[in-house]
This record gives sequence, C-alpha cells and structure tokens, in this order.
Amino acid sequence: MNALILEDDDLFAELLETVIAGLRPGIRVTVASGFQEAARLVREQSFNLVVTDWNLPDGSGLDLVKQIRAEDMQLPIVIVSGRADRESVLRAAHYGINGYITKPLDVRLLHKRLSELLADVDEVLPSVEDFLSAALEHVVQLPTEVDAAEIFQLQERQADLSAAQLAERWRELPGLSARLLDVANSTSFRRSGEAVEHLRDAVSSLGVAMALNQALALALDVSGRVQHAELAGLARQYHDKALTLAKAAQSLALKMKKTPVLYQQAGLLSRLGEMAAIKVLDDYLALGGQLQDGQPERLIQQWAQPFGNRLKVQWRLPLGLRELIGAVYVLPSNSTREGSLLMRAAALEAEGQASAEECQRLMRRLGLDDSTQQEVGPL
Repeated sequence: MNALILEDDDLFAELLETVIAGLRPGIRVTVASGFQEAARLVREQSFNLVVTDWNLPDGSGLDLVKQIRAEDMQLPIVIVSGRADRESVLRAAHYGINGYITKPLDVRLLHKRLSELLADVDEVLPSVEDFLSAALEHVVQLPTEVDAAEIFQLQERQADLSAAQLAERWRELPGLSARLLDVANSTSFRRSGEAVEHLRDAVSSLGVAMALNQALALALDVSGRVQHAELAGLARQYHDKALTLAKAAQSLALKMKKTPVLYQQAGLLSRLGEMAAIKVLDDYLALGGQLQDGQPERLIQQWAQPFGNRLKVQWRLPLGLRELIGAVYVLPSNSTREGSLLMRAAALEAEGQASAEECQRLMRRLGLDDSTQQEVGPL
C-alpha cells in the first residue's frame, strides 16, 4: 500500500509520516514538500491514500485534490490544515475530500480517521523480494516501545540532561522503566546494598549516558512485537548477539581506559539491519504473504546490510559511529584507528574467537594482553 504526504513543514511531515507508517503493516509512505513534486508523483505512481496541507510555497493542496479528482473519485484524500474557518472546510468538501483535520493536530483523531478510510482498501501483494525492495525506499519503523531516533536526539544533548528529566520523559514506558530498574539493581551497579525502587534513582545510579544506551538496547529489540514465531526467535538471537558484542566492546574500552558508551552503542547497533529486515518480513506475513522453510533467515542475511544502511541515514548516525559499526564486519588492512581495531577485536571475542590469530594480533596492536582485566556491568 502506498501513501503520499504533501507537506512543506519538515517536522510536521515527519509526524504525519510516523502516524501513517503505523496504520497497517507494509505501508509505504512518500513525502513531497511542494505541489509540483506531488503532482508529478501522482502522475507517475499509484497511491492508496493522500494526505495534504492546504498552503504550499508553489501552489495549493486543493490544486492537488482537483488534479486527482479529475481522474479518480475513489482515492481517499485528507486535508490537514491550519485553516479552520467554515468557508475553507466547505470549499474543500466541494472537491470530494474524505476528511478535513485542523492544526494543531490531534494524532489520535488522525489515526482513527485514516484507519477508517483504509479499512476497505485491498492491494495485490507483491513477491517478498519486491516487498523488501520497496520498503527500502520508505521510512522503516521498528515496532518497539522506545523510538530509537528519539534516543539519538537525546544522546546529542545528554550533557544537558538530568536523571530527573529522563525519568519524567520515560515514566509512562513500563518496559523501559523495568529494564532500568533491573540493571540498576544488578550486582555491578548496587552500591549501598539497598534496592533501587524509583525510575529517577535508577537513571541516577546508571548515569545518563548508560541509561540512554539501555533505552537504545530496548529500542532495537523487536522480538516482543514480531507476530511470526520463527521471526521472533531469530530477532531474539540477533539481539542477544548485539548485546554480547556491546558487552565485549565495553570490556575492551575499559581495559584501554576509554569511555565505553560509544563502543557499547556501536555493538548494540551492529544488528540493526537484521532487526529492520525482520520487521519488514513480519509485515509481509501479516498481509498474507508466505515464506518457505529456511527462507526467512536467508532473506534476513541478504537484506540486513541495505536495511542497516537505510536506517543509519534515516537516523542521521554520525560518520564516526558508522565506522565503528562497519569495523565489526570488515576492517581495512591499513586501518590504524583504535576505535575500529577495538570493535573488530570485540566482534571476534563475542563470536568465541578470542584465541584466533586475527584477534590476538589486534589485541597486541591495542596494547592489551590476557592479564588485563576489568569488571564489566550488564547490558
């Protein structure tokens, strides 16, 4: 299913995109910032839903409605506009729109209206390869309690965040609250011998940076929201591998007297592509698609890298972090960056290859040996 958004405000367009992407599995959202671009897209592509603003830099959303209705009277069209006067609403209704929602936006109302419009819309399901390929061109939303993109935004300004601020932001996220309390009460983090009972105290005990990494770990764990049993099992396996790598990276960073947070983060993100591919495959099955025995794992391995690259761009990950993630899999022969060497060594350790020649060579280049020890906290 394809949806088109015509909106020139980037932040508002992102909000609309998030709402529409969550309407049903596999929906593909295209965003246009101007009338001319949207008009071209409508001529070139087929859409099942159009959501448009009214006022645009190069025209009017109503002009797009007129263009569509000249050819198609059935396509669901909703206008979302700051124009709330009766005359504007009646004028838009004259051209056969299916809904008119005023700003400031009530997200729940928009979701309800759009869900009702799409209730009777059917589409022919493509092959799984075509479905995966099409998903790469649109926003990929991981179905978790915590939004990973939001965590990255918080990490950019973590120096200005307090435990109280994070606790207030996360107080209505039970899964994340439970995770933070559990980690704060683990042996490595217990300091006073008394249990931590409040979210604010848990964040304070862990520190803002570590708490944000815990939130990121939860944001990347799709296993609890995947419906297909085999895919859920694979999601748990890949997430466990990411946690193991993050812990190995943390250990090496501490041995080298480096702040471990960035290396933990790279480890957590090392299976990002697999998680995204699993989510898209789960969408495909939810729409009635079928997969053969053994096909899910093969497809995940085949599509993990392109989906990982897509999300790195979508989430605007810093180049340095991307390099650390890449070093988990491939280390250029002439690489001298300690961070990249560390991540590759951590990856080998996490795979049970600590005694392998490559890992031993990397450890020597990092100035580490088997006698260097450091207690590591849980992830």
